[in-house]
Amino acid sequence: MLDKNSVAKLVAAGFSPRYYIDALCADNASFSCDDYHDELFLNAMREAFSFHYNHLPAYKNYCDLIGFTPKDLKIYDDLIKMPFIFVNVFKERKLLTIKDRDVQMTITSSGTGGKKSYMYLDNVSLRRIIKIIYNIYDGFGMFNRSQKVNYLCFTYDPLYAKDVGTAFSDKLLASLTLTNKIYYALEFDVSANDFKLDKEKTINILRGYEKENIPLRILGFPAFLYEIIKEIKTSRQKPFRFSPESFVLTGGGWKTRGDEEIQKDKFRAEVEECFGIPKENVRDLYGLVEHGVPYSECEAGNMHTSIYSRVFIRDPETLKVLNEGETGLIQLQTPYINTIPAISVLTSDLGSLHYNCPCGRQTPTLKLAGRGGVRKHKGCAITALDVLK
Repeated sequence: MLDKNSVAKLVAAGFSPRYYIDALCADNASFSCDDYHDELFLNAMREAFSFHYNHLPAYKNYCDLIGFTPKDLKIYDDLIKMPFIFVNVFKERKLLTIKDRDVQMTITSSGTGGKKSYMYLDNVSLRRIIKIIYNIYDGFGMFNRSQKVNYLCFTYDPLYAKDVGTAFSDKLLASLTLTNKIYYALEFDVSANDFKLDKEKTINILRGYEKENIPLRILGFPAFLYEIIKEIKTSRQKPFRFSPESFVLTGGGWKTRGDEEIQKDKFRAEVEECFGIPKENVRDLYGLVEHGVPYSECEAGNMHTSIYSRVFIRDPETLKVLNEGETGLIQLQTPYINTIPAISVLTSDLGSLHYNCPCGRQTPTLKLAGRGGVRKHKGCAITALDVLK
């Protein structure tokens, strides 16, 4: 790992105008918590802040109005003073720092309905976020490009949902290993012009996977996986027995039809009973299309932050940064984004930060306390549940 002096020498030598960002994204000590990584993150954020401030007049005007500019980002504690943008702004405005011709990929936040947020990725941002995701899941022991794995994805078939964030993220998560077979369970029904879950076909796919005797990874919305579990139980079918090296990685919340709340421990236990996958390998993750950095659970069931972002919890009324264990609005910072000024965003989601996870990873953990505004602002997960109705 490069030390601070090495980084400074490379910057002085003109290696890259935003070298700190690239050095941070390339660092595979994903869950370290020390002065070096705090300094590296600060310098990377200063680079990102300066880039958007100097290339997007609307963002510059906003920061000037608040009275905080890149020259004010001097020490690590100044990060909490840095201007943030409410995440729903990206549903209303196209705040593009780069030129349109440099956009390589556009990702949207919603499925078949709801107002969309847009994330624009150029080659720089795409390269960085892929490296970040690989590093994070390598830190969880889930990155192995020589391991052959079958995938079942409870998300939209990317052939028909190419720009939906969950389709993109699941496709990327499926590249953590060598893919043997992959099935996207939310298939597009041309006659109905909508996505549908075929439970019988999905179970038959799983039976075929079981016979191959290689690890399985299940990705996507937990509500759909729970539908399959209920179908297997109701029809009294024989439970599956997959390799103990299998994983379940869900995202999008725990609610199904009728606002039926599924407790995490119960969900994990039922997955283990139905599929033979160890409950410590059943993980949930939190993420936003506008932010990109995933927050995934470890084997202890705690959702970890990483060196590639910082999370602050703010009081919903005063916006004051709260202490460990206090619940408030989640604010997310990351410097990798080269396209839009989403380097510091305030969400409408509620959560709290905690320390000293028993898994031994050093970074704080994020405990979610509810998704704000889901009735008004429908995202991927909420929209997807319409398929079950």
